[in-house]
Amino acid sequence: MGASYLIFVSGQDHIPLSPAHLSSLSAAPINWLCPDKAADIKIDNALPPDVFKSLRNECHQNAIDVFQVSAEQRRKKLLLADMDATIVEGETLDDLAGQIGLKEEIAEITDRAMRGELDFQAALTERVAMLKDLPTSALEKTLALMIINKGAADVVRVMRTHGAECYLVSGGFTYFTAAVAKICGFNGHHGNELAIHGNLLTGKVIPPILDKESKRNLLEHYTAKSGLSAMETMAVGDGANDIPMLKAAGTGVGYHPKPLVKEAIQNHIIHTDLTSLLYIQGYTWQDIAA
Repeated sequence: MGASYLIFVSGQDHIPLSPAHLSSLSAAPINWLCPDKAADIKIDNALPPDVFKSLRNECHQNAIDVFQVSAEQRRKKLLLADMDATIVEGETLDDLAGQIGLKEEIAEITDRAMRGELDFQAALTERVAMLKDLPTSALEKTLALMIINKGAADVVRVMRTHGAECYLVSGGFTYFTAAVAKICGFNGHHGNELAIHGNLLTGKVIPPILDKESKRNLLEHYTAKSGLSAMETMAVGDGANDIPMLKAAGTGVGYHPKPLVKEAIQNHIIHTDLTSLLYIQGYTWQDIAA
């Protein structure tokens, strides 16, 4: 990876990031991105995976997220973000199922699919079939209760202000991706489309189904369309169906990642919020507040 940055972000506002702690990790100068909250250190050579993992584990004991990125093309020009359990809290399909008393049953299937234990397309088809004859008013109720994760809108606003494009890509449904994309300011959105007859769900998904390969393909599509290199891209997600996209991006970040995601990529948001995506790119608190 060559010259790299180590970025440290504290996940506890009442426990400031300690300069003494960072100095003990590296003799390199500390650059503060946000006083007492986020800082980076530039190093000549990237830490080997085992050394970085050890550093990450040490920092996690103090509720500090640490990231390592290449110094090359650090500030990204394209962001692709998963929606469920990343940009928004929870899984929208599970929340829909809760309106007919099936949340626990469907959530178990969702969790196994996100862990990579089930085929995503088959699991999606099975879960949507269980929602047959659910009235479309349930979509409205679910959307009204949806919570956007902290930092999501800031990430999109700051990146777009500095010339980047941001897209929401989800294995969830376009009814929700359209609304969330508008709220957060994404350039566009992609998701699966629920089949509806009258005012009832038919229990089917209109093909083609957007899956893990689709997410990677969309990243490659927008990269090529904008004339970018892979190094100029960033992706964030939590589940197994995000892994190809995360690995293909110049910087892939797991947000409260499932075990397979933790194994596949090195950068994880565990203790902090989505604002860390900006600190990773070298943005400062002044950029975020502007």
